Amino acid sequence: MAKDQATTATGRRLTGLAKVGQGFKDFISRGNVVDLAVGVVIGAAFGKVISAFVEAVINPLVGWIFGQPNLDHLWDIGPYSWGDEPAQPIQVGVVINALVQFLLTAAAIYFLIVLPLNALAARRKRGEEAEPAAPAEDILLLQEIRDLLAARPNAAAANDAGPAAPPPGPPPAY
Repeated sequence: MAKDQATTATGRRLTGLAKVGQGFKDFISRGNVVDLAVGVVIGAAFGKVISAFVEAVINPLVGWIFGQPNLDHLWDIGPYSWGDEPAQPIQVGVVINALVQFLLTAAAIYFLIVLPLNALAARRKRGEEAEPAAPAEDILLLQEIRDLLAARPNAAAANDAGPAAPPPGPPPAY
């Protein structure tokens, strides 16, 4: 058998597609990937909330002020045509609409997340807000178990490190 084969928790050697599948499973099981996925899903949902706000509140205000339902066709340059085919106009309003949506998203994140967390950190620093209580003993025990398990090499780490060196011993006699 080849030296670079991964093994499962039961010691069974993996080859080919099973080796790739085990490596993918180990990668997905890491906490960072799950946290990132949750962040992406929440970010997408937050983007939909901002889009709804722009459609329901900002666009009607733009309609009252500029006489158009949204900023998309507020400022079109052209259309210029070359030859027989008509060309699309340059729609600066679409860029302005995307910029407004970005600024609203950034402002919402700042005012709803960053500013309250900064105020909480300042209160804790001044001593007005108590620090969180120390974890219970069972939580500390679970964290210790987690750290010990994390220190053990898993199949993906062993696979990334390459074949293990042979144990030191006396040189072979000839």
